[in-house]
Amino acid sequence: MSGWWAHLGERTRREVDAEVLRDRRLSAVRSVWEALRPLGAGLHEAERVVHARYEALGDRVQRTPPDPLDLSSLTARAAALPGRVAAVEALWDGDTVHDWFVLLVGVLDAPEGEGHLATVYHRSDSPPPGVAAAEAGRALAGHLQVPFHFASPYVPADDAPRWRTIQRSATKPGM
Repeated sequence: MSGWWAHLGERTRREVDAEVLRDRRLSAVRSVWEALRPLGAGLHEAERVVHARYEALGDRVQRTPPDPLDLSSLTARAAALPGRVAAVEALWDGDTVHDWFVLLVGVLDAPEGEGHLATVYHRSDSPPPGVAAAEAGRALAGHLQVPFHFASPYVPADDAPRWRTIQRSATKPGM
């Protein structure tokens, strides 16, 4: 483990371990970073400290199960959104903890916006996130009888065109 752990106070250590045991990685990183920033530690060092705590606590960590991608679960989530689902969309996102992952969202008609349906992370026992999200998204869109959009299913691209942007461009005169 990095030497930064030794610079944390006992209260912060207990707080970080409690967050790790509940699989709340980002909260743990924030706690470490806030405590060590005055000492010159950056976000990367805070992430390394938390990663080391995950390794040290091992099987005691209550891992958050992945979001379900079965049709009945996704249909229930879509029905719980605050508006009518006009399309189902998959889009890439990423962070320093999970690398690239795919968000599956319901694009809402009224009120305009979107609602989270699932987050698909890379897992060694399942297809790549793009493939798994595309399969689940197509099934849900077919069930709801709405379009499915995934601009870049095989290559992570967080700047790929969104469904609503494409729809607005298609409705402009002269396009």
